[in-house]
Amino acid sequence: MSARDAGAKRRAYAGPALFSFGFRPFFLGATLFAGLAVPLWMAAFAHGAALGPDGDALAWHAHEMIFGFVGAVVAGFLLTAVPNWTGRAPVMGMPLALLFGLWFAGRTAMALPAPGAAGRLVDTLFLIALALTIGREVFAGRNWRNLPVWGLVTLFAVANICWHAEALGALTYSPGIGKRLALAVLTLLMSFIGGRIIPSFTTNWMKKQKLHPEPAPFGRFDQLVLWATIVAMVMWVGWPEAAQTGVMLAVAAALHLGRLLRWQGWRTGSEPLVLILHIAYGWIVVALAILAANVFVPGLFGGASALHALTAGAIGQLTLAVMTRASLGHVGRPLTADRPTVIIYALVFAGAVLRLVLPFTPLGYVLGASIAGTVWAAGFLLFAVHYGPMLAGRRPPTRPASN
Repeated sequence: MSARDAGAKRRAYAGPALFSFGFRPFFLGATLFAGLAVPLWMAAFAHGAALGPDGDALAWHAHEMIFGFVGAVVAGFLLTAVPNWTGRAPVMGMPLALLFGLWFAGRTAMALPAPGAAGRLVDTLFLIALALTIGREVFAGRNWRNLPVWGLVTLFAVANICWHAEALGALTYSPGIGKRLALAVLTLLMSFIGGRIIPSFTTNWMKKQKLHPEPAPFGRFDQLVLWATIVAMVMWVGWPEAAQTGVMLAVAAALHLGRLLRWQGWRTGSEPLVLILHIAYGWIVVALAILAANVFVPGLFGGASALHALTAGAIGQLTLAVMTRASLGHVGRPLTADRPTVIIYALVFAGAVLRLVLPFTPLGYVLGASIAGTVWAAGFLLFAVHYGPMLAGRRPPTRPASN
């Protein structure tokens, strides 16, 4: 299909606006889920209530935030970006609704107290279907440059299968390998895609502001960062406590810091829509550094602190940055952060910081986690309230602002 045919198909679409582009249902679903699932987990955990297939509220929380929430954001982003990469028509209408239905079915299955494989099998279907869909588009469009993205999405689906296999006792190689594999994949996705969009959007904004010099373009240093991160993540997945893993994690953290400084994010303070991208990427540095520190000084920060720096910090804020920007651009709104958007960013950032420093405060785990979780979840609920009408409504007859 040519780019002209793809454009004609998009213009001819007459179905519900919500299913006209992948970012619409998945961004709205992801933020509603994040905003509601975290308080649900906190209530269940505080009162000792059963939640999830095995009744383990903590395990349910970890799985659903990684594969449920982040899985939806990844789907929304890629189902919107891949058509731009390939020139093919986006997945829309009934196929998109069915894919979203698989995601929703997985969330429902994982919330029910039904031990065994049935609910877990339902949960695996969404990411498998997403990987097949992205693979079909990349191969049909001969978009070989983005084969690594398809490979990472496929590995993300494999990580979910590993998680369930562990829970059923069918995989005993290394406890927690499914979770580590998923987080490693997401770290690589952020490193790979973030390395494209952050300097690009920053450069475009600086050009408009007539600021010089511009961020360093992708080059050999970025390749070094990516390869070092791949090695560090492979070692962390397989040998999380090895000294060599700690060294490689520290090296990766230092390289990511160097990469971040080359992008000159501190010069974008007047536009939060750009600045948040740099803040979010900075959490990758924090997470890798804490993971490295915990190898050499076990318990220094606590394993949960490193994981939350990566999940609530890097993943939470980078997904939010991408969702706000993509939503504004694709519905024809100016690419600038209004006051509610700045509040959204502040809430999610504050929630991540509170969760990171929780072990060093006099607050108990339940109270401290509840405060941090409430603040973090409030940011995503506010996104759903503020951006929901844009995502569910028709695009106005105005052109989006340039980057």
